[in-house]
Amino acid sequence: MTDHAPTPTMVTPNLEPETPPSRWAVAWRDIVSGSPLRTLLAIVLAFAVGAVLIVLTNEEFLSSVGYIFSRPSDAIEAAVNAVVEGYGALFRGSILNLQGDTFAEVVRPLTETLRLATPLIAAGLGIALSFRVGMFNIGGQGQLLFGAGFAGFVSFHVSLPFPLHLLLAIVVGILGAAAYGALVGFLKARTGANEVIVTIMLNYIAFYLITYLMRTPVLQDPTSGGTPKTPAPDASAQLPLLFGGSFALHWGFVIVIGATFLFWWLMERSTLGYRFRAVGLNPSAALTAGINVNRIYVLAMALSAGFVGLAGVSQALGRTAGFTPTVDAGIGFDAITVALLGGSTAGGVFLAGLLFGAMKAGGPSMQIADVPPELLGVVQGLIVLLIAAPPLVRAIFRLPSPSAQNARTRAARRSAKKGGVK
Repeated sequence: MTDHAPTPTMVTPNLEPETPPSRWAVAWRDIVSGSPLRTLLAIVLAFAVGAVLIVLTNEEFLSSVGYIFSRPSDAIEAAVNAVVEGYGALFRGSILNLQGDTFAEVVRPLTETLRLATPLIAAGLGIALSFRVGMFNIGGQGQLLFGAGFAGFVSFHVSLPFPLHLLLAIVVGILGAAAYGALVGFLKARTGANEVIVTIMLNYIAFYLITYLMRTPVLQDPTSGGTPKTPAPDASAQLPLLFGGSFALHWGFVIVIGATFLFWWLMERSTLGYRFRAVGLNPSAALTAGINVNRIYVLAMALSAGFVGLAGVSQALGRTAGFTPTVDAGIGFDAITVALLGGSTAGGVFLAGLLFGAMKAGGPSMQIADVPPELLGVVQGLIVLLIAAPPLVRAIFRLPSPSAQNARTRAARRSAKKGGVK
């Protein structure tokens, strides 16, 4: 009788399949990281719809509709003239006024676009940073108010020579907003609070707190009576004008250019930016890799609010008069659109801010051309709708979905590998 050695058995490790991201996570990632082509098509489609609205509300076109079958050329000519005049007024009011008599009148619209785009770009960078970390910072209004309030306090309560006074006001304004944002990250990290709800509530708190302080000696202008308003910033704390008194564009735009490069370096080249992106893609995997996710949440919200606070600093120090609680001017919420349109990238946000700054600058000129200024609001809303609905844009222009593109890429790689095997 012979003994048979037991047959060795292969022990396979207990590997659990990686949990695929939810469809909502995939959709959100698709929205906030839009491709340049899809963004461009969304803008073109929105302006095309705007052109249709211009035509349908033009008096000459409506009067020619009654006899359109007998003389269709009149309706076509009226429609073309309406669109050309409407968007021509937008160009004259935001880029170049070729009807100006002097060089200053010709280029002033461009400088106004850059001035109005300055806080939009800064706030858009802040919102984009939160998107990259997988968070939704909807508290731009409150963070901007805190940045403006802190910067304003230093600008008229502290006496220092230029440029120390200006630098101190800028730094304090950014730090004040960053501290306000860090509170959101802390609450999310320690209690799991939803940052959307927290930031919405903090918007109200910031608005009423700043308004209250404008009725007290902390931020009140003694000459304003009962109106909540701050004193004018000291001359040593004002952002200097870039091109002299003929233009309102100030050095805030130069600072925002620097902030854009800082955002690019932070998110694309730094170790901290790598951790931000890792947490944004998959917090569980980032935690497994040794990243302190809770600390990242706090840092990300602080830096996000710091960029938004820079927009508040620009609003507070880029003027020669005091400001009221409406200094936000809707920038905190417009920044969400700018971040979405820019695909949460430095260059994209910068260009999106310029686009929305041009719309703000060209609005009055369109109104003079008998085009309702609300039309630009409709165009902006359509841009947001199309950016937030990538499948709709892909369906209209017959673009392939990301999954189809990835499948084609993998198939091409497999074909290339097979072709290389001999």
